Amino acid sequence: MEGYPQAEAPAVKSAPSLMRSFSTTLEMIKFSHTIFALPFALLSAVLAARGLPDGPTLLKIVLAMAGARSAAMAHNRLADREIDGANPRTAARALPAGLLRVGFVRTFLVASIVLFLGAAASLNRLTLWLSPVALALLLFYSYTKRFTFLSHLVLGLCLALAPVGAWIAVRGSLEALPILLGLAVLFWTARFDVLYALQDEEHDRLVGLRSIPAQFGARRALWISGALHLAMAALLVEVWRLSGGGVIFLAGIVLTGVALLYQHAIVRPGDLSRINAAFFTANGFVSMTLCLCGIAQVTVR
Repeated sequence: MEGYPQAEAPAVKSAPSLMRSFSTTLEMIKFSHTIFALPFALLSAVLAARGLPDGPTLLKIVLAMAGARSAAMAHNRLADREIDGANPRTAARALPAGLLRVGFVRTFLVASIVLFLGAAASLNRLTLWLSPVALALLLFYSYTKRFTFLSHLVLGLCLALAPVGAWIAVRGSLEALPILLGLAVLFWTARFDVLYALQDEEHDRLVGLRSIPAQFGARRALWISGALHLAMAALLVEVWRLSGGGVIFLAGIVLTGVALLYQHAIVRPGDLSRINAAFFTANGFVSMTLCLCGIAQVTVR
């Protein structure tokens, strides 16, 4: 009996270590950035239901979103761990810095995939059939920067799945409105990813990674980002029209335009000191504003 407490000690001692690894993993995949795509999924679900969907459906949508994004980010960090280690800006990330074991992140990846597929399968037959296709696209994105500068658009397509999938989760079918909203998310994502890639323009060109800044230079990349901004705005206006219009939703679209103009105003070639403000603050504002204004419009209507 004297040896029994000693046998228990390793399990007790490993619990804090396990929690630290889990916490580090969530930080590594920027779990808090789920806020970028989740509001679009919630907005699409409300538009599909013409009101608030039932609680179980909303919960399953949130779980599917969390699982899909976690799987995509964990796989991206695993696939890019050597690339990240060679880049001074990303060398301190958990995997290249040795703060996490590859095996632990792989286990987290598998658990995230199971969560996504399980939540999708529990919604309806169409979400069940389409979930493997969505997962394949999410995992494929990690390799696109190796062979095409259009990787920003592939990332946008990954996030565009959020509103499209949420609509299907509620309706069990697909229409023009969620596709247009998904395209707006695609262009929105691609434009801010182009801005974010400005930080690695020289490094990407040096090591042979593809991006719009590395391909065309910072000044042209900013013009391309601006064009994507205009495309997003046009699509949002069409989404507004198809959803029934309304002053509140329109106000949200106008505020979104202002926030995106702010992004362009503070990011200049040769001066990327405010890129984090452009990326994190403005994008969080955009997704939340559109979501809240759109949902408020449906509720009022």
